[in-house]
Amino acid sequence: MADLLSLSALPREAAGKNLNSSRKSGLIPTVLYGHDVAPKMFWVNAIEFGKIFHATGESTIFSLVVGKAPALNVLVHDVQLDPLSNRVSHVDFYQVDMDEELETDIPLEFIGEAPAVREMGGILVKTLEMVEIRCLPKNLPHSIQVDISSLVTFDDQIKVSDLALGETIEVMTEADTVLALVEAPRTDADMAALDVKAEMDVTKVAGVVKEAPVAAEADKKDKKDKK
Repeated sequence: MADLLSLSALPREAAGKNLNSSRKSGLIPTVLYGHDVAPKMFWVNAIEFGKIFHATGESTIFSLVVGKAPALNVLVHDVQLDPLSNRVSHVDFYQVDMDEELETDIPLEFIGEAPAVREMGGILVKTLEMVEIRCLPKNLPHSIQVDISSLVTFDDQIKVSDLALGETIEVMTEADTVLALVEAPRTDADMAALDVKAEMDVTKVAGVVKEAPVAAEADKKDKKDKK
């Protein structure tokens, strides 16, 4: 396994203590947990975490270094954002046992060019962004490549069963799940049908009530008499 990226952390004594002031100083509160691991709380530098998360996402292991203690192999499990500033406000880390298989979602990376798009004007449809796998941490891929060059006609599909990941990785997502296909381009008739739907009577939308013509006229007359 290649050398892991590392992120330094500082112990955090109590939950909810000094959160706002520490965040303003550039620190992020974090929690570490794992299988048979007692939860631990840390601070990490916001800028350094941003660099690590950009490189690893939630699917690549890196080292969490706390002082002179042995480095911990971790994954980013959850990232919370502040709704106003959109900055990271809290992070959950998961401590990985390198001798124990884990299950996680891995992002798909679609590569190549589909002939059905290039030559027939079709529309590429990607139905999934991630698949769930199980493997030892040392075999965990950062992403899974899906070559769409096999989509030659509108009948072709790429399914989970088409992924070639070797014997060290077990795919947990259903094998017959479609990952990508190419739809035929829309005809003028299709576009006209879409226009008709777009002009649908708004009174058919839940919560919208169309005023009856008689009632509307009566209301106008009543307002005029009051003047």
